Amino acid sequence: MAHAAEAIRSAGFDPRLAAMTAALALVGLAFDRASEGAFLTPRNLYNLAVQTSAVGIMACGMVLVIVARHVDLSVGSLLGVTGMTIAVLQAEVLPDAGQWPIAVALGLFAGAAIGAVQGWWVAWRGLPAFVVTLAGLMIFRGATYLLTDGRTVAPLAPGFERIGGGLDGSLGVAASWALGLGVVALYSGWVAWQRRERARHGVAGRSPAADSARVLVAAAAVLGFVALMNAHTLPRSEEGRGVPLPVLVLAAVAVLMHGISRATRFGRHVYAIGGSPAAAARAGIDVRRVTLGVFVLMGALAAVSGALTAARLGAGTSSMGTLSELAVIAAAVIGGTSLSGGVGSVAGAVLGALLMQSLENGMVLLGVSSAVRQVAIGSILVLAVQADVWVSSRRETP
Repeated sequence: MAHAAEAIRSAGFDPRLAAMTAALALVGLAFDRASEGAFLTPRNLYNLAVQTSAVGIMACGMVLVIVARHVDLSVGSLLGVTGMTIAVLQAEVLPDAGQWPIAVALGLFAGAAIGAVQGWWVAWRGLPAFVVTLAGLMIFRGATYLLTDGRTVAPLAPGFERIGGGLDGSLGVAASWALGLGVVALYSGWVAWQRRERARHGVAGRSPAADSARVLVAAAAVLGFVALMNAHTLPRSEEGRGVPLPVLVLAAVAVLMHGISRATRFGRHVYAIGGSPAAAARAGIDVRRVTLGVFVLMGALAAVSGALTAARLGAGTSSMGTLSELAVIAAAVIGGTSLSGGVGSVAGAVLGALLMQSLENGMVLLGVSSAVRQVAIGSILVLAVQADVWVSSRRETP
């Protein structure tokens, strides 16, 4: 196993992400066989991609929260209160159909502000994040209900509903192919630029074959996904739908959060704090400000998911985001984020979210009851944490 991991690493791939991808493929094949071919259909995979988007976006933020040795239990309620805020603003305060971007911007500001308040309690008042965000879970769930006394708020602006991935919520065939080819071209150029920079500075890098393999794998994944989305047609039509807009939002958030975590001072400080808060403080890192920033980001991303959820439902409901916090934390942990802090990746969190939603989706197709689904997903979370403990103990063993 060690030799296989080293071979994967030398080829330029992360062994853990490769193992998760293999596990995801096995899960997909198993559910497809059990459901007599219903799981791997373009229609189901389109719906799975849309369903994964909201959880995946919040998991991208949860990675930094957990890496910094905290946890945010309020993200599901934050999704609900910000999604409902956006819906109320559209339906009752800014009813003009063209004003929905203002409502979304105000909702994102509200999410970031709530994150800042929670971060202040954790960073400046010294309260455990578990306690602060558990209180937030209850406060904001109640606030979601109180905003409308439990009423469902609808209708919402047609332009806003598009970003939820509904009937008109995709790019179309031609634009999807253009986007896919553009992404492959950009990634190929980035790999080539990295190779030139290493050579210019005399830094040893991957072999040309490894770089070529990375580009080929990325191209196959991107173009294969585009082909699947294009194969899902509109109702009573042969026209393909293309890549759903929520997936584009998830991709943009994932790229942004990956860049923040790996290529900025803030991201490096988050990982340093996760490794040792005391050592980070002695090194001159402002632990309180970084902690505040992590919770602000998490609040803003919960609001993005709230907007997508309200758009997908076409309404604001008081039940939006209920228990989403469990799926988000599970996605981050299954994706390799260590609960002891200092270790985690955005790519792993997105794969974890996709694995979580695949399990949920597959069990729904098989007619498994909600109670059994919760037992199964909870058991998987325990196994993921056990794996994290095992890996951490091996890492610390001399």
